[in-house]
Amino acid sequence: MGRESGNLSRKIVITGAGAGLGRALAERFAAEGETVILLGRTLAKVEALAAQLGGPALAIGCDVADPDSVRAAFAQIAAVHPRIDVLINNAAVYEPFTIAEARDDQIATILNTNLSGPIYCCRSAIPLFDRGGLIINIGSESVDLPFVMLSLYQASKAGLNRLTEALAAELEESGIRVTMIRAGSMMAEGKESPNWDPDAAMRFYVGCGKAGLDLSSRPVSDVKSVTDVFSAVVNLPIDVHLTKVFVEARRP
Repeated sequence: MGRESGNLSRKIVITGAGAGLGRALAERFAAEGETVILLGRTLAKVEALAAQLGGPALAIGCDVADPDSVRAAFAQIAAVHPRIDVLINNAAVYEPFTIAEARDDQIATILNTNLSGPIYCCRSAIPLFDRGGLIINIGSESVDLPFVMLSLYQASKAGLNRLTEALAAELEESGIRVTMIRAGSMMAEGKESPNWDPDAAMRFYVGCGKAGLDLSSRPVSDVKSVTDVFSAVVNLPIDVHLTKVFVEARRP
């Protein structure tokens, strides 16, 4: 995207900005002088982050799984920033369970957050883009690896993969680019542990090991290191488009 429009800061919308990768991206882009718009289900978290970042950072409460919440959030964004430059669909949830034991709320939460959520956000963001705008969807390596008890998470991320390809073609003439970044395994300092059912968590770790994935020995990247990739993609000239970027963790 570069700085073709001069030295004005770009408006970057980040969903799930209260923790993990979303928070790290907000900190990275704010440090680079960009205007970050932080969306999160827990308003207090993104408000605290916006206060920490200072400047023009904007915090908005938004549950991406709720289309009305997304509409309201983007109406707030448009009232302050009629045009945006980047949307990063980062918000996602995952929890191990089998289809046979899945509760209604588990099914709805994963599919609505991980797949419907990015669709709702893209739909609301597209009218706010000019040519050269960029949508980044966060993929998952789990789509190609034998994780157990993550079938709905894997299905939602596979669907997001296909959505990225179709939306890129759909928006080609408008000059809006769509990229999927698969960020690999990451760790974030201070991030809360997932509130998983202990029995399901144990079966997940044991089952992955039996499938050939020893979760205790797999390399994990620092989430701040991964932000280098996002910064590079955002800073590409507008005549360059990456449809997919795959990042893997490695031991330093």
